[in-house]
Amino acid sequence: MTHLCLDDLERAARTALPGEIWDFLAGGSGAEASLEANRAALERIFVIPRMLRDLTGATGEADVLGRPAAVPMAVAPVAYQRLFHPEGELAAARAARDAGVPYTICTLSSVPLEEIAAVGGRPWFQLYWLRDEKRSLELVRRAEDAGCEAIVFTVDVPWMGRRLRDLRNGFALPDSVTAANFDAGDAAHRRTRGQSAVAEHTAREFAPATWESVEAVRAHTNLPVVLKGILAVEDATRAVDAGVGGIVVSNHGGRQLDSAVPGIEMLGEIAAALSGWDGEVLLDGGIRSGGDILKAIALGASAVLVGRPVMWGLAAGGEDGARQSLELLAVEFRNALGLAGCDSVSAARRLGTRVPGR
Repeated sequence: MTHLCLDDLERAARTALPGEIWDFLAGGSGAEASLEANRAALERIFVIPRMLRDLTGATGEADVLGRPAAVPMAVAPVAYQRLFHPEGELAAARAARDAGVPYTICTLSSVPLEEIAAVGGRPWFQLYWLRDEKRSLELVRRAEDAGCEAIVFTVDVPWMGRRLRDLRNGFALPDSVTAANFDAGDAAHRRTRGQSAVAEHTAREFAPATWESVEAVRAHTNLPVVLKGILAVEDATRAVDAGVGGIVVSNHGGRQLDSAVPGIEMLGEIAAALSGWDGEVLLDGGIRSGGDILKAIALGASAVLVGRPVMWGLAAGGEDGARQSLELLAVEFRNALGLAGCDSVSAARRLGTRVPGR
């Protein structure tokens, strides 16, 4: 079936998935205020287009972490993608490869990272800090050896946020889906009423990351290290001092602190504070259209991460569905870019934005 926008894919995915798996994908923490605020904040922003520009040779291509991407976008890390389709991460990674954008392999992937990286394209590896530092650094080494281009170190999950949908469902992984990158035992599969087995598992495995953790990762790899989950300007400037190659402004899709400010609300301030830095500022959270990508670029992002929409496509149609999700975003972004009077992504960075009523 042809889908004309991501909303169509979302509806198809919701129909395709069992209710508790849909809740695992779609839900946020607490009352889901931050989850809803991500979209509301993006919808309040409007771009000021420019007219009478020469759009001959216009392109949506951009350099992302030092290499070309067809669109200033990467697939965000999402855990356990075999929940959504039997091919899981392999199908999504192939879709990203064909779309010409990076794909971020999750620590909690349901396919070993080496198999996903072997798909080709531009694999990145997302790291959660584990209680066993040695195992954390072994994952970094495995990712580098497998050909990943960057380590995306998620720093906003000392433990999993309290996700009420999963608690109400007593959510646990089916036996067919495992944490394929390390031996995690059966904790994530043990169903208990009123508890999330996935949260119980991560509480046992994860440890709060610190600036010392960042230094340990940097010392252990030659790859650029990107910190994901930064919202405070002070943390962003300290990240620069720590020598990282990029930051992702993100509230974890509304799945961690349920009063965390939407990333798009902090993006402009952080980008201004890091003006002149040779690293990259990316945005994650709530991106649902090519127009949203344009807004993020205009506010100072070098690129965005997109998670749930790609999983909608995966659930609705496997590899073809994931590819369609990325194609829709690319078509919409190029359309929005040209209609805003921009012949390139760099021109979009000079656009103005407005929030009505401010």
